[in-house]
Amino acid sequence: MLKKWIPNDNLRNIAEWVLVLVSAAVLALLVNTFLLRTANVTGASMVPTLEHADKVIVDKLSYRFGTPQYDDIVVFPFAGNPSEHYIKRVIGLPGDSIDWRDGFFLRNGEYLDDAFSSEWVHCGNTPFPIIVPEGTCFVLGDNRRISEDSRFTEVGCVPFEQLTGKVSLRYFPFSKIGVLH
Repeated sequence: MLKKWIPNDNLRNIAEWVLVLVSAAVLALLVNTFLLRTANVTGASMVPTLEHADKVIVDKLSYRFGTPQYDDIVVFPFAGNPSEHYIKRVIGLPGDSIDWRDGFFLRNGEYLDDAFSSEWVHCGNTPFPIIVPEGTCFVLGDNRRISEDSRFTEVGCVPFEQLTGKVSLRYFPFSKIGVLH
């Protein structure tokens, strides 16, 4: 096809490579803008699920066509510094009552039944119990002793429209590649 516009073989080869590279760059930009993005885990707030320096893929379509579900691992910008993104687990959805009693979290009067609900010292400045407002979710880090999450008014309940996406896959370190739940 390029032969009729570029008669010189060397120039035509260069033009074909440029076309391939530009096409790949445009495709990568479209995927990164609308479908997926990568994120780096910083800190230990999601240990043991995610550790500092893990690299994950974030599904950006999940919340364009649906809403978060319990136990989704979500990414959102920190309100105090929008260039910083937090990765946390969804614990409460709109209308849920979230409480803290005797060192454990309760959702709608039932103790959370997850691997991360072990006794810890309450921290944060959010008064409990709370009702999760419409259009928001209550999030916690899996390492609840140190996580800065919805227990702090600086984070609070996260509006759905602020969710960047759902963490779907860890791709680094290679020894831990896999789908995340």
